[in-house]
Amino acid sequence: MWLFVGLGNPGPSYAGNRHNVGFMAVDQIVRRHNLPPYKKRFNAYVSEGVIEGEKVMIVRPQTYMNDSGRAVSEAARFYKVPADHVIVFYDEIDLEPNKVRVKTGGGSAGHNGIRSIDAHIGNEFKRVRIGVGHPGHKDLVHHYVLHDFAKSDLEWLEPLIDAVADSVGDLVTGRDADFMTKVALKTRPQRPHEPNPEDKGTAT
Repeated sequence: MWLFVGLGNPGPSYAGNRHNVGFMAVDQIVRRHNLPPYKKRFNAYVSEGVIEGEKVMIVRPQTYMNDSGRAVSEAARFYKVPADHVIVFYDEIDLEPNKVRVKTGGGSAGHNGIRSIDAHIGNEFKRVRIGVGHPGHKDLVHHYVLHDFAKSDLEWLEPLIDAVADSVGDLVTGRDADFMTKVALKTRPQRPHEPNPEDKGTAT
């Protein structure tokens, strides 16, 4: 089994925050792959299903960001899921908006949700870092990530979340580079009259 963990803060007042882009990503995975509705377990909302022939559990912690690791460790311990089968989707201020990077292990880079998971299960889990941009000064970060995306951000955010959900099967089959390439192609701004790379065309 794989755990797909989306990071965010529970409640409607946080729903549109940059800090909640991890929740947005896993919610779209649930929709795109026709997984069942969330149920409350492990101090989280969870949904189970199969993606690319692999059993997955979506985990949406309800413990607030700073204590996300508690929900993740409860689910991982119950199902005996090792850290290298945990994939965490979260906001990354050190990446430009509309960028996604995948890595395994490493530090928390000041992200409290990642720090909490590190403390509970170790750091050898896979991280899907979703770029939200940096406000320009470290003193502005707290307000920035706990503020809603601007309306203009939706032009890149919605296609990005769609692309992540479409391509997520590559992450459970070890094709991390393919995942990043597909997301980049699907979200690349197109020049006028440029064909969509996803369109195969039809011979006539």
